[in-house]
Amino acid sequence: MDPILERYQALEEKVLAYNPNLDTKLLYSAFQYADQQHSKQMRRDGTPYITHPLAVADIIADLKLDTESLLAALLHDCIEDTSSTHEDIARLFGEPVADLVEGVTKLSQIKYNSVIEKQSENLRKMLMAMSKDIRVVLVKLCDRLHNMRTMQYQTPKKQREKSLETMEIYAPIAHRLGMSQLKYELEDHSIHYLDPMGCKEIEDTLSSRFSRHQEFLANTQERIQERMKQEGIRCTITSRSKHVYSIYRKMFTQHKTLDEIFDLYALRIIVDNVPECYNALGQVHDMFNLVPGRFKDYISTPKPNMYQSLHTTVIGREGIPFEVQIRTWEMHETAEYGIAAHWKYKQGGQGAGSEQTYEWVRRLLESQQDTEAEEFVKSLKVDLFSDEVFVFTPNGEIKGLPAGSTPIDFAYSIHSAVGNHMIGAKINNRIVPFHTQLQNGDIVEIQTSKAAKGPSRDWLKLAKSNEARNKIRQWFKKERRTENILNGRSAFEAELKRNGLTMEEISTEENLPRILKKVQYNSLDDLYAAIGYGGMTSMKAVNRVKGEMNAIIKEQKEAAAVSDLLVEEQRDEVQDLHVKTNLPADEPKEKKRTVSKSGVIVEGVENCLVKFAKCCAPVPGDPIIGFVTKGFGVSVHRTDCANASPKARKTTAPGRWIGVQWAQQREQKEFRTTLEVYAKDRPNLFLDVAAALSAARVRTDGINARGLPDGYATVSVILCVKDRYDLETVVRKISSVGGVMSVTRGKG
Repeated sequence: MDPILERYQALEEKVLAYNPNLDTKLLYSAFQYADQQHSKQMRRDGTPYITHPLAVADIIADLKLDTESLLAALLHDCIEDTSSTHEDIARLFGEPVADLVEGVTKLSQIKYNSVIEKQSENLRKMLMAMSKDIRVVLVKLCDRLHNMRTMQYQTPKKQREKSLETMEIYAPIAHRLGMSQLKYELEDHSIHYLDPMGCKEIEDTLSSRFSRHQEFLANTQERIQERMKQEGIRCTITSRSKHVYSIYRKMFTQHKTLDEIFDLYALRIIVDNVPECYNALGQVHDMFNLVPGRFKDYISTPKPNMYQSLHTTVIGREGIPFEVQIRTWEMHETAEYGIAAHWKYKQGGQGAGSEQTYEWVRRLLESQQDTEAEEFVKSLKVDLFSDEVFVFTPNGEIKGLPAGSTPIDFAYSIHSAVGNHMIGAKINNRIVPFHTQLQNGDIVEIQTSKAAKGPSRDWLKLAKSNEARNKIRQWFKKERRTENILNGRSAFEAELKRNGLTMEEISTEENLPRILKKVQYNSLDDLYAAIGYGGMTSMKAVNRVKGEMNAIIKEQKEAAAVSDLLVEEQRDEVQDLHVKTNLPADEPKEKKRTVSKSGVIVEGVENCLVKFAKCCAPVPGDPIIGFVTKGFGVSVHRTDCANASPKARKTTAPGRWIGVQWAQQREQKEFRTTLEVYAKDRPNLFLDVAAALSAARVRTDGINARGLPDGYATVSVILCVKDRYDLETVVRKISSVGGVMSVTRGKG
């Protein structure tokens, strides 16, 4: 029999053992489709590619998941690595299966600026799909597990990259989902490639002690089993050694030797109900000496990933410490399989599991909506990896927070409004300062007031959780935009100066659009606001600006070199023409004046494309000057524009400034320009300015007002006029409005 087909049949038999209602025809159809799509692809170990989807489906079957999950496992690489589309899979196997495959698929067709950005967006996409259907991450974890099992065929660089990503992202996700067996295997495979020497040292030490300790565990297990039988407690007892990475982490983070790790070995006692858990615990404590401070009751206080057990560490007659875990069969299934044991789709869509347990996925995504790639990955790692502290609300509801959290974190974990209106906090009925670190079992009460002014910027330093810090930043982003713009601009310009750049350089009409695209903001004000509220650092922004400016300067030099070469070639051609026609080469020519359709005369240039600079928006009647752009004709500036000042003309391609003037006769058309109104802030200011514009009989394309912290306000107006006379009429009308201090031409 074909080995591939034999593996498929073994998969089908495994699934039928726990799901007799399996649609075998549909499963086989998915297997055939995947086999056909991947027929020209091979794995690194030389086997046909279909062996990988089959192995992933086999791990899914170990978790006893539903048919749609199995189909998604078999098809999970089709969209990413073959010509299959979401529509193809939806048509053949249903929309839910296609959505699962799409959720697991990486964004490989998009070009990213960095590896971190690519990793971030793929993780964000996976978590978004996971928040809608938890099965997405189950398939992804099984996919990663099989890849780690076959990592020996990859290059050393790939081994380290994938192992580090697994350790930082996927193993913690498995932990948060309560899937301990999968988590342990992912960690053990990863540490094997990240620190092979340290891993081998632990394995060798465990191997040398194996026979002696196995005998000790077997004897101890037999004694406990006999005691439980005498007490009438039905139980199953198993033993295990601590996983390699768990030992590694304790040794290297807590600077311990193997002899100082008390839970190196463990016995697991599984009983029928909760009262028998505590009864069995009493028997164990009666038989062995208890190690003080090593008892944990996760039954009365479960972990956020649903884990429940009694843990105690005792010392046997041989002086060897070992851990005893006591749980029910239901707790055991949850501990081993986590989300897979309580998942709502498991029983034909009518299971008892609730996705509310995984609300942290949605909260994480919501709090990271506006963060950049690097910050998102960093925050995700912190949220997944951090140890936790468990505290209570006054109503007895338990809250899991990162270790080191303060009342600020607690307040924002309840609701954004609670955090934003917090004025005080009590821990165990005692008033405490906001920097107080919460301890396990604390009862925390938050005092709020509608009159509260909102969070302080100092809270960003006191908050431990990324959720709290992001909610504080969002408040400042929404409520303090003007202040953020001022602070952000100051920080940005100072950082520019430290890097030898100026605002004049980056804000030119040609450079600014490229700069804004590079920093990924629509305007400089948006960039300033982001720096002001902490969504972007001035250093990171200027580094991007500097990189783009270097690229612009390089392009300008290359274009100038090409332009000089063309001019030289044209000069030679003219010289040749003069020789052939016996004309003197240096005969003076009269300058031509040509009227452009735009109504501007450009000296010496015929049929020239003319555009009006957005930085100063000139209108007929303004003194103007032209700048010859590369490929976009002549850009017309006002002579009082910062980009066309005498200093700018000397430093910015001095040979490309050209004389221009308004034509005496031109088509009657409207010219777009801007005004900035500075006034005392008062009720109806905006309406009065709008009324003045209406009285001036000009077309208004946009109007925006914002208050300033000093009691004043600015109103920005975008309008269309025929010439400077119309514009002066508008200025007079607005200047007559009560409270207006000044009306000036806008900068763009």
